[in-house]
Amino acid sequence: MGDAHRVGVVGLGVISRAYLDTLVGHPAVRVTAVADLDASRSTAVAAELPGARAMSVEELLTSSDVDTVLNLTVPAAHSEIALGAIGHGKHVYGEKPLAADLPAARAVLEAAAQAGVGVGCAPDTVLGTGIQTARAAVSAGSIGRPQFASAVMVTAGHERWHPHPDFYYSAGGGPLLDMGPYYLTSLIHLLGPVRAVIGATSRLRSERVIGSGPRAGERIPVEVDSHVAGVLEHVNGTLTTITTSFDGVAATAVPIEVHGDAGTLAVPDPNHFDGEVRLFELGGTQWQPLLASAGYVDGARGLGLLDFVTAGRLRAPRASGDLALHVLETMSALLRSSAEGRRIELTTSAEPPAVVPLTAAAQWRGYDARWTAQR
Repeated sequence: MGDAHRVGVVGLGVISRAYLDTLVGHPAVRVTAVADLDASRSTAVAAELPGARAMSVEELLTSSDVDTVLNLTVPAAHSEIALGAIGHGKHVYGEKPLAADLPAARAVLEAAAQAGVGVGCAPDTVLGTGIQTARAAVSAGSIGRPQFASAVMVTAGHERWHPHPDFYYSAGGGPLLDMGPYYLTSLIHLLGPVRAVIGATSRLRSERVIGSGPRAGERIPVEVDSHVAGVLEHVNGTLTTITTSFDGVAATAVPIEVHGDAGTLAVPDPNHFDGEVRLFELGGTQWQPLLASAGYVDGARGLGLLDFVTAGRLRAPRASGDLALHVLETMSALLRSSAEGRRIELTTSAEPPAVVPLTAAAQWRGYDARWTAQR
């Protein structure tokens, strides 16, 4: 593998800890720099990471000691940080969505193409055994020819647990742009790209109350729609109905179901790496659990970045910018469809990346570095 790939982390909020737990100590990467708008936070995190330096954001983006910028800022800042990194010849891997809006996302990929650098984007949960086993089952014909699918995400809102939830209810937020990437990325893995959409949205509350942390009890404004429903027309002819909502309490619906002419597949929560995949075959009498047959075992946040930096010339990164752009356009089109009251055809497309062979945790975590060449 040669020298470890050098990573600089911008944004040290709640999600950064999960990434650092995966990346720090992995032989394929070395975290060399961290930056946050809160300088004291950068200093505190750097003190815990051997060989990492606390920097300002600008210093990190221009540092000669950083190959890839891991962009963990809020959605509204995603494109600004990405463009800053690309402008200094660095690769970028970011949290979802790729950008707060479609024009900004396109600008990021165009700049990267001109600079000759790569762009990767979460979610990487879809690379775990849950979604990958389901994908392998669909590809193997376990449900016959896919006919249609459903996807449901219902929660009472992230303000109940997140100490600073403002961005979930401002531009670039909302249930679709926040949680939709997990579901839509999974659906593209399972059924292929989307051709057109029809959407409908609502916003029943004008404010939310923070439920935890130092701001508990504070009211914040809701500036985006908090319930989004729609229909996706996949290129292969299948239809998916999707619901994402911050306005419910709970749901009994399976996160994703894929129905074929020979069976139905129950797919686990795409916000997690694992979970049980179940098959009900035509003529059968009960659901049958499927053994994990594909995916990274015991996956964790940051796995997509490892896949990104170790892909090399053998294959394209699985958590790619092109896939993230198609997911973002699909979401943007659902919101636009609701606003304009019409069906929207998409202008982008993205083929599902290579399926992940069943890969033991000891391999992808770097205990056996040979996996990068094999995969």
